[in-house]
Amino acid sequence: MEEIKKIGVLTSGGDAPGMNAAIRAVVRGGIHYGFEVMGIRRGYQGMIEGDYIPLSSQSVSGIIQNGGTILLTARCKEFLKPEGRRIAYDQLVSHGIDAVIAIGGDGTFTGATIISKEFDIPFIGIPGTIDNDLYGTDYTIGYDTALNTVVEAVDKIRDTASSHGRIFFIEVMGKEAGFVALRSGIACGAEAILIPEATGQLIKLKEYLKVRASQRKSSIILVAEGEEAGGAIAIAKKIKEEFPEFDIRTTILGHIQRGGSPSAFDRVTATRLGIGAVEALVDDQKTIMVGLVNNDVVQVPLAKTIKLHKDVNRKLLELVEILI
Repeated sequence: MEEIKKIGVLTSGGDAPGMNAAIRAVVRGGIHYGFEVMGIRRGYQGMIEGDYIPLSSQSVSGIIQNGGTILLTARCKEFLKPEGRRIAYDQLVSHGIDAVIAIGGDGTFTGATIISKEFDIPFIGIPGTIDNDLYGTDYTIGYDTALNTVVEAVDKIRDTASSHGRIFFIEVMGKEAGFVALRSGIACGAEAILIPEATGQLIKLKEYLKVRASQRKSSIILVAEGEEAGGAIAIAKKIKEEFPEFDIRTTILGHIQRGGSPSAFDRVTATRLGIGAVEALVDDQKTIMVGLVNNDVVQVPLAKTIKLHKDVNRKLLELVEILI
């Protein structure tokens, strides 16, 4: 591998609290190891359009506590095509960039894997997504903050649910994975948790509600948006048709789960992974992701992160069955 002198850093896909902390670590870590660092704004779209800015230690001062991403993010259809990736690579060459650190999720890593192989340029991935669904890491940047956001919101909803004896169906993010719903549901004491990884949950919910019908107590039902029976609105409608006596409400938490100041855990995780990504380049690594496993920073081939499936903790599902 040729000597690396200048590295680029970008954020792509959905934003996640802690991305700025990761950018800060990459910049200051890169400078520490003698690299020049360029920020690529708006992800792969900015890479194609030449939206590059030099980053110094001072330019990332005071951002560790901010949600979102100072480099902005976007989804880029043009990058899906070979000709788009050729333009992106030519832009990297024209700006003198020898390697790229990409912060994002599955889509970000898929793009990084392809362009890295096509043009033999090192790409290092940092997992940044609130969904926590990437193989090869116990935690992704933003997951812990999103959990705390959900728990805080549900705690407030429970107050009004208890006051009126209502059943609230609360939808959280997770189109293909129930990590947010499962762990936050346990943390806020939800009476039922519906996620894509578990089947037959609607039947179990109806059985539970038959028992609760005579008690007239409030209930919190947490639903991942990708649950097999539908989102919170669809499931609440089915339940209302079968149990018209219940006072049912729905709440979709939506994008508040992506925002806000990152938790201490996310700030530290992002910082460790940012430095880990730079050190991977120092060690001549390419096309890998830096992750956190058993509280240690590890390196995982990007191909594995996008091909292999990460399952929810089945022991947590067993806890839910016991607690209901």
